[in-house]
Amino acid sequence: MTLRIAVPNKGSLSLAATEILRESGYRQRTDSKELALVDHENDVEFFYLRPRDIALYVGEGTLDAGITGRDLLLDSGAKADEVMSLGFGRSRFHFAGPVGRYSSLADLNGLRIATSYVGVVEDHLFRNGIDATVTRLDGAVETSIQLGVADVIADVVETGSTLRAAGLETFGEVILDSQAVLITRGGEVPEEFDIFQRRIEGVMVARSFVMMDYDIEESHLDAATALAPGREGPTISPLGKPGWVAVRVMVPRAGSQRLMDDLWSIGARAILLTDIHACRL
Repeated sequence: MTLRIAVPNKGSLSLAATEILRESGYRQRTDSKELALVDHENDVEFFYLRPRDIALYVGEGTLDAGITGRDLLLDSGAKADEVMSLGFGRSRFHFAGPVGRYSSLADLNGLRIATSYVGVVEDHLFRNGIDATVTRLDGAVETSIQLGVADVIADVVETGSTLRAAGLETFGEVILDSQAVLITRGGEVPEEFDIFQRRIEGVMVARSFVMMDYDIEESHLDAATALAPGREGPTISPLGKPGWVAVRVMVPRAGSQRLMDDLWSIGARAILLTDIHACRL
């Protein structure tokens, strides 16, 4: 059976999604005008769709799985489930209003809220017992307050510079932490999806780890392995130099430079870091 996967066709998720798929060993389109691509070698067909539509296609069972934003998944109300987060396309949703006018969620009672994510905002308000009117606007919601369409907006906030330029500031708690996610239709995933997910997971792990090689005297080996125990333990090989061994170990990318310093301080030499492109653990 050919696995049918939805991929964002444009926007901030598109490039990163195609990169992770390429790193996972799948063919990807070279022409942005292509709407679909069949990877015969891996028996997968990719469909390039608007990010906002992907959850709907997956939820209806038209496609088996897809990559989209958590915000778009929740906003759609589709019968699709998040399988795993992918670590890119991160964003935060906040309420924002004129500087100094509002300070908490309770201030929203009775107000008009403009947003591009009605489903997300209405659910958040309902869960917090807030009665407000939510209006959908696509793009440039910051101007809605100035134009008298809304009292408050709910939108993605990155640096906050756009809000400040419009005389607005965020207030209250974060509505949603979003990022790219892999989604499926719950309970109806083909067996072939397991291989697809395992490949994606392998790339995710590979991006978070590096391979470290170093030489060290056997007398300092216990101290070195205590600093860098690895996922399954280090690989240790004898060197031609008497009393020395070569060590290979998988370590987290974050903090790897500090780890090199610590290993050097206890006698490790010829320390190398190598990228991992994919793995299965």
